[in-house]
Amino acid sequence: MKLSRGEGDKIKTRAATERWRVFVRSPIIVRKEILFQLSVKPQWEVPLMPQKVFSFRLPSAVFMVIGLLPSLVFTQDGKSSGVELIVRGVPAGRLDPFRKSFRKYVNVFGVHVFATEKTPDSKVLHAATIMAEYLDNDEDGKPDNPLVVEALAARDAFLMMTATDRGLDRIDPEGWRKEGFHAGQFQHAEETNPGRGRFDASLEEVLHLITQHGYGNVYPRVFGDRKGTELARCLDKARGGHFTRVPKRYPRGAWFTYDDRSCEYRCQTQEYIYWALTSLLGAQQDPDRCEEISREWRLCTPRALKAGDPGIYSLLKNPKYKFPEVLPDGTYRKSGAKKKRSGS
Repeated sequence: MKLSRGEGDKIKTRAATERWRVFVRSPIIVRKEILFQLSVKPQWEVPLMPQKVFSFRLPSAVFMVIGLLPSLVFTQDGKSSGVELIVRGVPAGRLDPFRKSFRKYVNVFGVHVFATEKTPDSKVLHAATIMAEYLDNDEDGKPDNPLVVEALAARDAFLMMTATDRGLDRIDPEGWRKEGFHAGQFQHAEETNPGRGRFDASLEEVLHLITQHGYGNVYPRVFGDRKGTELARCLDKARGGHFTRVPKRYPRGAWFTYDDRSCEYRCQTQEYIYWALTSLLGAQQDPDRCEEISREWRLCTPRALKAGDPGIYSLLKNPKYKFPEVLPDGTYRKSGAKKKRSGS
């Protein structure tokens, strides 16, 4: 996403970016995020003891239960009572590679949130709360789409946070890269719930993690980030054609015209679904916001999305995929009381 005039929080490509390219397999460098391309594991690694990792080949239904154990709180009858949104220290054991750079940790349905010592707890909790709201949108304490959460947990998906965008310069991914942690996303505190009318980047960065490493792996023919998937076909229509690289000029009539040349095709799929879903949920519909983003995205209201891009609208509204129906607002109640639905 290209930032508006008033936001000014875009990360410029620096020498640190090249250092990340050495250690992260097939990175997509986009604005203020780094999207890691998944290296599919031949078997599941299940943490059974703090210091041990055992490998199994399990049916997906069995792994779904095992993979979520670290993130769920169980009552005596074995039912899940949800997640605890509490900032703790990074657990010892299999997450040791992250302890060099990060001091704070929250677990959201098996998805890791890491933060540096200088990242305020309030910012860490806000990002984790947005994660919980996206994954458990009706807030009943259980994931709305267990398969998506399973995929995220199976790949040890993680959100990493620093106090500022420059904090990324001091993060060395070599340790966790060697241990097989690839499904990551970056976010910094200054763009997290920034206030003063500025857009909350958590709505974007957290969603990128969920769509790429969750939906993209559970439904690869639908939401995969490559040519030929249903998502990619919608993307090509929205851009006015299939472009492996950003064109010098988009065709007239295109409604998604992201022009950051560092964002290649796979990256474009993630930016596109972010715009579509958040527009459907009402995050972009303020007139001033619509104007700010108009150079990149035209369908900023639920009505405009339904009329202008019926393909992606149908995918996002399909009950099979259980996408969020309510825009996260930074509060997670776990009460089972549904919030008022967003969009149409």
